[in-house]
Amino acid sequence: MRSKNEPDGQKRSFIEEARRAQIIEAAVRTIAEVGYPRASLARIARTAQVSKGVISYHFDGKDELMDQVVMGVYTEIAEAVVPRILAEQSITRALRAHVRGVAEYALAHRERMTALSQIFLYARDDQGAPRYGGRQAEPLYENLERLYRAGQEHGDFRDFDVRVMAVSQQAAMDAMFEYWRVHPDHDLLAHADELGELLVRAIRAG
Repeated sequence: MRSKNEPDGQKRSFIEEARRAQIIEAAVRTIAEVGYPRASLARIARTAQVSKGVISYHFDGKDELMDQVVMGVYTEIAEAVVPRILAEQSITRALRAHVRGVAEYALAHRERMTALSQIFLYARDDQGAPRYGGRQAEPLYENLERLYRAGQEHGDFRDFDVRVMAVSQQAAMDAMFEYWRVHPDHDLLAHADELGELLVRAIRAG
């Protein structure tokens, strides 16, 4: 057996990663087109132009594949939005940039956001509870809490419960994207700017 450190092993690893990316992209397209309930592994395989067995080789079932879709989209959002937040000169501007930045990503990647909303709505765990929600949202809340605390420490934000605000902001953003999904002609950027202003007015000092 060849070592993975040998040239052939490196080539195999590259090909496997490319195949996984191909399948993840096919999952996004399939879910966006037909919805999560109808996006079977067989249907995703047809979109990817591979056999169902190839998907089973790379992913331990539909749940793991969905995990990778969700992780991939959130990673892309972070890569697009975090630099904009860090570039702002004030915490209030950073908060507005966060809301608008995610909205701009959504406009440029409508298919991904549609797939994400379908996964969140329909994916269930072994007990029948939503697979993505509750404790799964902790990283989102914690990131927002860090932003709020920074604003409080700099005197830009008033004293408030950062967890309550994080849950409220995330819920408001989720509702914004769901409304946009149902009403595709809705001005998402105007909505995001208004939401950002509402958030800042609710928590700024003074």
